[in-house]
Amino acid sequence: MVKTKAVMIGAGLGNMAAAVYLIQEAHWRGEQITFYGADMHGANDGGETSEFGDEYWNKNHPLANQTGYVARGGRMLNYRTYVDLMDLLDRIPSVTEEGMTAAEDTHDFDSHHRTYDKARLLQGGKGIIDGGKLGLNNKDRVLLSKLVLMPDEEETKLDNVTIAEYFKDDPHMFQTNFWYMWETTFAFRIESSVQELRRYMHQMIYEFTQIEHLVGVNRTRYNQFDSIMLPLITYLKDQGVTFLDNRIVTDWEFADSPLQDEITVTGLHVKNLETESEELVDIDDDTAVIFTNGSITDSATMGDYNTPARENMEYGISAALWKKATERFYNLGTPDKFFNDRKNSEWVSFTLTTKNHLLLNEITRITTQVPGNALNSFLSTTPITPLGQKDINMSIVVHHQPHFTTQKPNESVIWGYFLYPRRTGEFVHKQYIKMTGKEMAQELIGQLSKVDPGPNNIKDKEPEILDSIINNIPVYMPYASALFNNRAKSDRPEVIPAHSTNLAFTGEFAEQPYQMIFTEQSAVRSGEIAAYHFTGISMDNLVDTPRYDKDPKTLLKATKRMFS
Repeated sequence: MVKTKAVMIGAGLGNMAAAVYLIQEAHWRGEQITFYGADMHGANDGGETSEFGDEYWNKNHPLANQTGYVARGGRMLNYRTYVDLMDLLDRIPSVTEEGMTAAEDTHDFDSHHRTYDKARLLQGGKGIIDGGKLGLNNKDRVLLSKLVLMPDEEETKLDNVTIAEYFKDDPHMFQTNFWYMWETTFAFRIESSVQELRRYMHQMIYEFTQIEHLVGVNRTRYNQFDSIMLPLITYLKDQGVTFLDNRIVTDWEFADSPLQDEITVTGLHVKNLETESEELVDIDDDTAVIFTNGSITDSATMGDYNTPARENMEYGISAALWKKATERFYNLGTPDKFFNDRKNSEWVSFTLTTKNHLLLNEITRITTQVPGNALNSFLSTTPITPLGQKDINMSIVVHHQPHFTTQKPNESVIWGYFLYPRRTGEFVHKQYIKMTGKEMAQELIGQLSKVDPGPNNIKDKEPEILDSIINNIPVYMPYASALFNNRAKSDRPEVIPAHSTNLAFTGEFAEQPYQMIFTEQSAVRSGEIAAYHFTGISMDNLVDTPRYDKDPKTLLKATKRMFS
């Protein structure tokens, strides 16, 4: 049934994309669309620390004293694969570059600041590792080839199979340069779903041939909020869309169905986080409900230079609402697969702000490259995995400066993360998850000192570097990698579930054929599908998804690359 109004639960990228397509393709007025969300940016955040609400900080935290910047996560783009995202950004104006669309802004910036990572892997005592040598043996090559060549219709054979289980007879895979680079570029862990690894290998197979330099990576001019989300918010507000923030939907009202499987939302229980009041919002027959059913930044918390981020044990608010729907209907997935066990999904990230460029210049000297060119990873030289194998300690991204529109010329901002936050630091002897911002900075300096241990060592400058830090914000994200958790194909609901009359799912926890999750691409496409479905627009009008895994030239290049 064609709808004439929409209620958006969650204000992340997927739902904002749906709103843009409803306005531009279905010719809706903005007044026909209402957003409910705890915030108005989803996981694509970034800004001065004072802009983040009390719920993110430790209790009784002196929020008024916060300085510096924070982005809980970072985003890398890829024009060749993120075709729906670029289509979306080409429909809205940039908010920083007059006369450009948001897509033109990104293309313009990227054309002048190409990614070419000369120090993709760094190892203590060895310095820059030659990532061009992937280090694969024949068993690695055979198993990777089987994964890439598996037909789409056989993908369910990988239900509930982890990457570790798939390579159980080939532990060598996890000691290759290829794995270290793939792991840290896309944030896979060996406990992650091999189904997701297969999809990445299909969609990003051409990246296989250039992963040591990341030349396929594109970046926005500023952080993801200023360059992606703020243009969307500004455009939608200008169109008259209603944004109701500090609101969370806590429960559903569904119509009774004689068949017990028809999904029709008739009401939403909405809590106002400012007033603690609740209301029941009626959903009539003309209204679509478009729901982002999980967020990787739900339950995230922040610390500061002297305070670690606390662990928030709450089940994610969006996933909790998803779970209530699954208790009523059988075909809406299994949220507990993603949100009930943090062991394989939690991260700790940090955003470090300095009042001069001393640390930035030291990283430039050690890595031999200018800011904005790279994602650097540090390899441990001591056995820290259960198998006694070396593995990644931390990853950092040194953005082109300024990374924030309000950043001063003398300030630098560096972002990093610990993919395994329960491991213990080598220079600060406590788990990463328990470190303060200062201790994370000390661990970073220590790791860099191992990479370049000669004269003029960065460790000698540690007091001066620490004095230059305005703030370093640790962020605990219990669900950062939840979308990669081991699962079956049916554990995520389809964007339009069977028997749904007015409910759609968007974002990284909605199932779409061939799409990679953890990308702005899949989020945007889910919103596009929902918008077209509820307005009667043919799915033939969806942006064409490239299939590089079907291109013989790309496959041949990848095959040759395996033997490097």
